Amino acid sequence: MDTLFRLVSLQSSDEQNQHQQSSLNSSRTSSSSRSSRHAHHHQYLPSTAYFEVSQEEECGFINPHQPSYFYNNNNSNLFMDEDFSSSSSSSKHFQHSDQPPAAAPPPPDFPLPDLFSDPNRRWASDLLLDCARAVASRDSSRVQQLMWMLNELASPYGDFDQKLASYFLQALFARLTSSGPRTLRTLSSASDRTASFDSTRRTALRFQELSPWSSFGHVAANGAILESFLLHSPSSSPSRLHILDLSTTFCTQWPTLLEALATRSAADEDTPHLSITTVVPSTSPTARRVMREIATRMEKFARLMAVPFRFSVVHHPDADLSALDLDTLISSDSSAATALAVNFVNSLHGVSPSARHRDVLLGKIRRLRPRIVTVVEEEAELDFDEDDEEGFLKGFREGLRFFSAYFDSLEESFPKTSNERLALERAAGRAMVDLVACPASQSAERRDTAAGWSRRMRIAGFSPLAFSDDLTDDLRALLRRYKEGWSMRAAVAPDEADESTSSGGGRGGGAGCGMFLTWREEPVVWASAWKV
Repeated sequence: MDTLFRLVSLQSSDEQNQHQQSSLNSSRTSSSSRSSRHAHHHQYLPSTAYFEVSQEEECGFINPHQPSYFYNNNNSNLFMDEDFSSSSSSSKHFQHSDQPPAAAPPPPDFPLPDLFSDPNRRWASDLLLDCARAVASRDSSRVQQLMWMLNELASPYGDFDQKLASYFLQALFARLTSSGPRTLRTLSSASDRTASFDSTRRTALRFQELSPWSSFGHVAANGAILESFLLHSPSSSPSRLHILDLSTTFCTQWPTLLEALATRSAADEDTPHLSITTVVPSTSPTARRVMREIATRMEKFARLMAVPFRFSVVHHPDADLSALDLDTLISSDSSAATALAVNFVNSLHGVSPSARHRDVLLGKIRRLRPRIVTVVEEEAELDFDEDDEEGFLKGFREGLRFFSAYFDSLEESFPKTSNERLALERAAGRAMVDLVACPASQSAERRDTAAGWSRRMRIAGFSPLAFSDDLTDDLRALLRRYKEGWSMRAAVAPDEADESTSSGGGRGGGAGCGMFLTWREEPVVWASAWKV
């Protein structure tokens, strides 16, 4: 469970006037949802020790460490979409300006697919893929029939299939009507009216309590950074550590690292000086106010841990970090006694894949010659071709796979009725609109696989660093805190040598580096470490 939410107080008189997210009313559901080992001290695992710093000051902040699509890059707030349902009927939940109106029943000469003869069949993926094919081929009659069926069956308050159908139908309709960017603005505006810091805090804490989706990458990155700094002879260990944090976590992983650094350095006379420079992809007044509060609490906690500490914040206007002047960011800590780490957690995919922006950024990072670079990304090849039918369908299939795994993990982890789960699902729904209906130049959700990122890192001049046995044990210990279904495995391609040099790259192959978090054997998050 993350600790920054316990350390940061963001309440002010104007924020207290914001509307609280209303309790989820189960009567609106159109159908019911489906139903440690402690042998050694784990250095890198989140603990509850920080919660005692300021229990009375609990409050949320704008970007808890959620899946990266939980962050809106056009606005500094997390949003919980306003309910657009006009009634409890699932067939009416699209009755607003950017969603399809109720259509007439399909013509009788169209054969209806047999969706329910097998009670164990998950029908949403098949029906959505048929609809995507019809949209891509511009078969208007088939589109009308399938969208009518989906609109009748889908509901954001139903079971797994109904929810998946609801959010993907919204995205397909936005693509069909060329209204993707406008739909995203509408959803963001609606959720902004009902968002509150307290509900955001509850969502983040509950998500980390019930799922390792975000904490897995944080534990892996923290452990790899600490080991690169501390596992050296006394003569070669640096006296100053500088972390350039190019992530979208708003520093939620660092209190755990501070405690681990204090623990690992307890036997030494001198604890290394730690500097963190974090880049925030927002210049809004809200983001600036939040980061000032976070800086104050981080510095307070560092004093409590007796770790010499300096914290700097750089506000950047968008998620594309390729235009950053990185030399300026580290100029104050560029001495030979300073070791540099660069931390990417769910942020590389926010850099536009066009015009080689990602390669430009990695080239800049390499020129800094960091001791370690940590990369954490969700495992999905989400790149929807806007013009090519086969390219669009390939991206749509992968989107169905990835979001099906995500929704399924939420289904198993959360209670049937949960405001926090609903918030996470709605955020994923906005990511679907971004991917399916928005131009690539305006998208912040274009992901790649571990094999793709590994190939890009190697081309940029980086080599993989293996995770130690201790860190691997800590990751396993983390997963034991959660329900069955979560596991981890090494990100090694079937033929590592061929994979690392091939032009292709399949899902679930990491070209010989890092570790996968898997849900029911499906890779969903990839964590890795690299050196120059």
